[in-house]
Amino acid sequence: MAGAETVIVAGIGCGRDTPAAEIVALIAAALKQFSIEPDDLAALATESAKADEPGLAAAAQQMALPLLRSSVEQLERVAEKLLTHSERVMQLKGTPSIAEAAALVGAGRNARLLGARISSGRVTCAIAEGEGT
Repeated sequence: MAGAETVIVAGIGCGRDTPAAEIVALIAAALKQFSIEPDDLAALATESAKADEPGLAAAAQQMALPLLRSSVEQLERVAEKLLTHSERVMQLKGTPSIAEAAALVGAGRNARLLGARISSGRVTCAIAEGEGT
């Protein structure tokens, strides 16, 4: 992304009442997988309704990062860039992805996923980079 500052965002999907420690651990694993330093992460991102999950809000606070919220409509707009699709999320939310799509929306213009989402327990995490908004 020559000429533009790269924005790196972790998109998060999680089950209800998932502890912050589980979310933070998976984010750390995703960053390690893509050789990204934690300080290079600009934000966490999720679907608007998930942003009120206490564990997710606590994870963002613990990492001193903003938690970006995207509507289902915003998530659907990046569907062609997704690397994975979840039938369960599609049935529950009407969109094929939370983690990957939220990362893409949060990363802004020319966003791309660094790889498919990873999951552990009740958390999914995807990393995207873009040019911000």
